[in-house]
Amino acid sequence: MNIHPTAIIEDGAEIGEGAVIGPFCVVGARARLHPGVVLKSHVVVEGNTTIGPRAIVHAFAVLGGPPQHMQYDGEETRLEIGADVIIREHVTMNPGTPAGGGVTRIGDRGFFMTAAHVGHDCQVGDDVIFANNATLGGHVKVGNNAFLGGLCAIHQHCRVGAYAFVGGCAAVACDIIPYASAFGNHARLGGLNVIGMKRRNMPRENIRALRQAYRLLFDGEDGTFRDRLETVRTRFAGSPEVALITDFIDNGAARSLMTPAR
Repeated sequence: MNIHPTAIIEDGAEIGEGAVIGPFCVVGARARLHPGVVLKSHVVVEGNTTIGPRAIVHAFAVLGGPPQHMQYDGEETRLEIGADVIIREHVTMNPGTPAGGGVTRIGDRGFFMTAAHVGHDCQVGDDVIFANNATLGGHVKVGNNAFLGGLCAIHQHCRVGAYAFVGGCAAVACDIIPYASAFGNHARLGGLNVIGMKRRNMPRENIRALRQAYRLLFDGEDGTFRDRLETVRTRFAGSPEVALITDFIDNGAARSLMTPAR
């Protein structure tokens, strides 16, 4: 371990092998830093917070501060951050609340740019990117490989599907299906995140299937939306990418489904 003499490590904190804690950091008594974690400087880790191996946290981030919820009364809740995460300056992440399951989870290899915020009880997948000031309200679920643009805001209880792209300054008040792009205030679907798929080397035939399924679901005029959903499920039964969308729709949560502008 390499701990700067100005850092404050409270009794009870668990610091893994090879961790680096820079100047003026504060690590609370219930914090657990896995091996190889780096706190650059002026980082505050509060409450029952776990930071996974090799995560790098930059100056003035505050991790595990009390949830911003009027009914929270000091109950024991948790913040769990995965491995190889990069957390830039002024990022804030809150633990869960008793009413929301008690835990906020951040997956592996995420990149959280300056002043991003993850609210209480959120569930964030692996390999996500949050651009500057991207904000999650409480209870939000973000799928693997999602990209949240700068200054976007996701309303509490919304879901952002895997591989989805949220544009800068978007105000999201509905669920966004996997692979989609969303733009505007209030945000509407703007098609599929084809650029993101190509960057991840998705085969052309898989992208083609997603495009066809999207057009049938949202541009088709035959029957109800539920009718078209069943048609998509049957016609593209061999596509795991399309199944990710249909399963997402079937497992609806508290918010309505985002649709294209008309």
